[in-house]
Amino acid sequence: MEDIVLPYVDSMMEADGGCCCEHCKADVMALALNRLPPRYVVSEKGRMIVKLDTYESQFHTDIIAVLSEAIRLVRSHPRHACT
Repeated sequence: MEDIVLPYVDSMMEADGGCCCEHCKADVMALALNRLPPRYVVSEKGRMIVKLDTYESQFHTDIIAVLSEAIRLVRSHPRHACT
């Protein structure tokens, strides 16, 4: 799931206009990944099935919604002095 979510993080955090440091990005990733269902695979066939699932619009919508909430939470309560 981390590989699927990571490409969204930078663009969404930049669009938000908040802090985009590595610490905040790691916090957003951790919050989002803890709220999304895991997608563990151990074979190439399993990897292909998960990859096919990522093309569903509801899947993208769920990721964007969870990331938006995580970004909002990190922006509201940063664990360091964001500039």
